[in-house]
Amino acid sequence: MNNCIILAGGQGKRMKTTKPKVLLEVLGEPMLEWVIKACESAGIENICVVKGYEGEQVEAYLSQRKGSADIKTVLQSERLGTGHAVMMAADYLKERNGGNTLILCGDAPFIDKETIEGSLALHTKEGNAVTVVTSEISQPHGYGRIIRNENGISGIVEEKDCTDEQRKINEINSGCYWFDTASLIDVLSELKPNNAQNEYYLTDCISLLLSKGKRADAYISHNKNVSLGANDRRGLLMLNDIARMNIIDKWLDFGIEFTCLDGVSIGTQVEIGAGTVIESGVRLSGKTKIGEGCHIMTGCMLNNTVVGNNTVLNFVQSNDAVVEDNVKIGPWVQLRPDTVIKSGVKIGDFVEIKNSVIGECTAVAHLTYVGDSDVGANVNFGCGCVTVNFDGEKKFRTMIGDNSFIGCNTNLVAPVKVGRSAYTAAGTTVTKDVPDGALAIDRNKQANIAGYAEKKLKARNEKIAAQKKA
Repeated sequence: MNNCIILAGGQGKRMKTTKPKVLLEVLGEPMLEWVIKACESAGIENICVVKGYEGEQVEAYLSQRKGSADIKTVLQSERLGTGHAVMMAADYLKERNGGNTLILCGDAPFIDKETIEGSLALHTKEGNAVTVVTSEISQPHGYGRIIRNENGISGIVEEKDCTDEQRKINEINSGCYWFDTASLIDVLSELKPNNAQNEYYLTDCISLLLSKGKRADAYISHNKNVSLGANDRRGLLMLNDIARMNIIDKWLDFGIEFTCLDGVSIGTQVEIGAGTVIESGVRLSGKTKIGEGCHIMTGCMLNNTVVGNNTVLNFVQSNDAVVEDNVKIGPWVQLRPDTVIKSGVKIGDFVEIKNSVIGECTAVAHLTYVGDSDVGANVNFGCGCVTVNFDGEKKFRTMIGDNSFIGCNTNLVAPVKVGRSAYTAAGTTVTKDVPDGALAIDRNKQANIAGYAEKKLKARNEKIAAQKKA
């Protein structure tokens, strides 16, 4: 059985946040989530998270996440080093004694499936008691250095304990390890805080295992970012920039066109079809899926939204919605959850649609709210229409048949049904069902009061005249 322990107890004081460090986000997902997903993708589903600062927030996050991993937590009430954190999981390890245990840092989000699997393959092939995942970087300051010998490695020296010669080494400890679980349990109780920080270093397990005649080696990851973490907001920004560009590079390789990268952010679960063009200021997140040949224009923010083929979106904000093929929407449109926009629809500026189905080739021109409605095909909405769906206590649905015409400034007070090929006159408030083919009109007879405006506007008009003379 292979297990994983994720160290997630850090506070991150320089972040100046009340959140645990591991819950700070990279591309909209907590760093901890990146690490857990890497484990799941590598088939490791027995995970113990060592929580610490504001641990109840970590617990709350884990309790609501969806995934295949079986995740337990333990508390590190005092932050006394990485070795001390793993000690807190000793009982968890003893219950799963056998196989190997992966140790990861919850604030190093770029660990990946290939590194986990590659290092495990080396670990098992050589029969190592411990295998350290390393990377080679040009600026190793701040990282523990790998000390190699002819039989593998002889240890890891932390930056503050390095000699001048050791500081020249550019192979660094990523903070990721594979341990033979039984061997790890054997040496955890022997760790001592004999260092400049008076902490229990997990790296000291290597020398303890070597002293018992066991083998230690290192696996150099091809992922140059595997060891990267963040100690302050600048570091977190750097992680976001790296993640953002890695994803954009992937989509460039797939033939997606980006007109400008300013403000463009694409989540790890997003899918984009061939021939799509993405402009500046676009954010695609969650399980958003964009079809082929689309044009996602400036200012679009799509979350968990499915977009069909050959659709154009301009300044559209959408959450949990579906937009089908050959649709044109925007600018300044909001699609709220459970909205379905059928093929061929045109939606103009300043329109909000919520929990509604808009039928094929329907036009919603501008300044309109459609909520809790089922709208047929080839319907035309004039300017300023509203489906009045809420009476202060309950919400009701509106139904509009195919080929209907909803005149400007129509209020449809739900529950109400407008039949097929029906018509509502401009300015009408519809409170009763409209039969197929009928006209709904609700206007009081116009009355003109002579001289009223002249008296009402006299002072205003005199002021305007005086300003013109001046």
